[in-house]
Amino acid sequence: MWNLEIPWWELMTRAAVIYAALLVLIRLSGRRTVGQFTPFDLLVVMLLSESVSNGLSGGDDSLIASIISATVLIALNTVAAIVSVHSRKVHSLLEGDPVLLGRDGQILHQALKAQRVPEADLRQALRAADCNQADMQYAFLEPDGTISVLRKHGAGEQQE
Repeated sequence: MWNLEIPWWELMTRAAVIYAALLVLIRLSGRRTVGQFTPFDLLVVMLLSESVSNGLSGGDDSLIASIISATVLIALNTVAAIVSVHSRKVHSLLEGDPVLLGRDGQILHQALKAQRVPEADLRQALRAADCNQADMQYAFLEPDGTISVLRKHGAGEQQE
């Protein structure tokens, strides 16, 4: 239970490599928040955890191996968050930047396609913002996967 089958440093290295690999793969996969997961997205997340579990432990099923791996993963996540707060470049790399999806009432279909965002999602965001397409100044895909809509100045205001 408490005896390590592999060296502690190997567990730490395994956790760091898997953390970095998953971070890159998830950043490449696109932008969705947990609330926006499709059933397929959720399935991938569940299978990811199962697929990397043996790589994390190196076959060591001891409690201490699990504690070391979990500690390294949490420490790496904390370090990434701290560095991200202090460096705009690192923040952009880890979190991403907003992507323009629409401007001046025009939907940028190439941007939707490049970001794998259905036009229906943008139209839903317009409705949620109580904004007609013609009144849209900008629409952005935010790094967290949400779509924000900015209305044209004075759009939607009632005339007196």
